[in-house]
Amino acid sequence: MTDAARITVALADDHELFRKGLRALLATLPGMECAGEAANGAETLRLAVMEQPDVLLLDIRMPGMDGLSALAKIRVAAPEVAVVMLTMIDDDATLADALRAGAAGHLLKDAEPQELEQAVIAAARGDLLFGGPMADGARRILRGGGPGGRPGSGPGGRWAPPLPQLGDRERSVLDLAASGRSVSATALALQLSEKSVRNYLALIPRKLGVDSRDAALLLARTAGLGRGGNRGAAP
Repeated sequence: MTDAARITVALADDHELFRKGLRALLATLPGMECAGEAANGAETLRLAVMEQPDVLLLDIRMPGMDGLSALAKIRVAAPEVAVVMLTMIDDDATLADALRAGAAGHLLKDAEPQELEQAVIAAARGDLLFGGPMADGARRILRGGGPGGRPGSGPGGRWAPPLPQLGDRERSVLDLAASGRSVSATALALQLSEKSVRNYLALIPRKLGVDSRDAALLLARTAGLGRGGNRGAAP
């Protein structure tokens, strides 16, 4: 966050009235301020990169570049920005897409103000939060894992990376953490900020369907990660 007391929040939605409503709501929430608005995917990507808000509230359906496509690009171009997806649709497929793309939360557009506030605070500190009726679906998806069978085995016996429900960057962070690297050493090795590494480490256990970082590290080692991360590290 920009400082201990303030969370900057950017808004991305193609409906101006909805954006104005969100901005008005943010103005009533202590410790939060609006960092800018965007009306389509391309504007959203520019906003995330230029303003680096703590949290981005992102509509899943927008013209030009939809919210999920924008999210995937933001995770590469501005990985420190935590993204909470907004949608009118409550379904597991949409949730799964958002999780795979790296969303830090997922809310229905008719969520209560308190629910929105909780999601923004959770995202800003690197936690996941899924609103009301979507929480059960999120737990099902996270516990169900990703494609493939046992770690490292894909359909038809083809090779697949261990823990396929993780993205490549998440897997790299987990690999180094499982090898005993500190947050600062992991950040240096992957050319990330320490905040980004902490955000990844907060997200990974939930994507693996476990309750703690220690459980995620144990699962990683069982899957074969963490064996070479100490090469070149300081003793």
